[in-house]
Amino acid sequence: MRFRHPDGSTVHLAYCTNVHPAETLDGVLAQLRDHCEPVRKRLGRDRIGIGLWLAKDAARALTTDPAALRGLRAELDRRGLEVVTLNGFPYEGFGADEVKYRVYRPDWKEPERLAHTTDLARLLAALLPDDVSEGSVSTLPLGWRTRFDDTAAATAARTALITLAERLDALEELTGKSVRIALEPEPGCTVETTADAIRPLVAVSSSRIGICVDTCHLATSFEEPGPALHALTTAGITIPKAQLSAALHAEHPHLPDVREALAAFAEPRFLHQTRTRTAAGLRGTDDLHEALAADALPDGAPWRAHFHVPLHAPPAPPLTSTLPVLQDTLARLVGVPAPLTRHLEVETYTWQALPAELRPRSRAHLADGIAAELTLARDLLTDLGLKELP
Repeated sequence: MRFRHPDGSTVHLAYCTNVHPAETLDGVLAQLRDHCEPVRKRLGRDRIGIGLWLAKDAARALTTDPAALRGLRAELDRRGLEVVTLNGFPYEGFGADEVKYRVYRPDWKEPERLAHTTDLARLLAALLPDDVSEGSVSTLPLGWRTRFDDTAAATAARTALITLAERLDALEELTGKSVRIALEPEPGCTVETTADAIRPLVAVSSSRIGICVDTCHLATSFEEPGPALHALTTAGITIPKAQLSAALHAEHPHLPDVREALAAFAEPRFLHQTRTRTAAGLRGTDDLHEALAADALPDGAPWRAHFHVPLHAPPAPPLTSTLPVLQDTLARLVGVPAPLTRHLEVETYTWQALPAELRPRSRAHLADGIAAELTLARDLLTDLGLKELP
């Protein structure tokens, strides 16, 4: 979906296909048919954007077979879909029964991450619509904290990311398409917050490499959108992309009924980092079930968990979501004279990890939910003065 910003530029809204497990090219093509096109039809649009997730095997099939890449682009056109952004964070196995820490491998110390991200950038340059000159790829924020000491993180920033920036420069010279990479701060990672991102990105010193602001992650770490975005812009860090997502919020985690409600979201597939603010600073656990263990996390102040809850359907009381943080962030990103980003992606990948009674019962039910999320995002954008384009 495209929107005209008051400054005349185009802002793109998509939804991320990592909600649909697919490791192969055939799986990706099935996604377009079974999920993405039905969402478009529910929205009554001739064209919608998707933030495509291409796992390692699917990406490799496309990079080694130009005919397959042309076929994918033709299939996107045929089904009324366009791609201006890719989600390059998960490398493979995102549809596995247990993902947890596996999603952070390979990290930016490992050559496979650079090779895969380079492939994604080249593929995106070929998939961009003819009238779009800029694409974005989000990626993991260097790596999980326990695998990175300061020296390793600095080395990754100086070598892999600088090499990537050089390759992106060459890609634009060759294709005329500009692809930018966006590190996505996430709780528990080397780059957990936007503040953590400034030092390594200043070291890289390339407008090709910036930040993906994920509003669930921002909220989980209790970052205030205003100061966070101001610090990035002051440091000259670009925001190639933002992901519109909402975290799980518990106002009174000491209460038994609140803990019982939270326990329903502690599930075995994804990691749900949990945070709270204390007088001594931010405290947290790597997963929600750890936070619920006795005395693992102080419960005298609100908790937030990294669980992407549907934007339009916050959990029932006594829980809620951090949708207000999303709204505040979005206003500061695009409700300003010149947008800080032009690529927006709804990224609720946890539909099938919700408590059983909240999960989609069918493909049709899932398509209904995704369409409802995009409708909410569209309304937020038009309320900020953007005009939806045909």
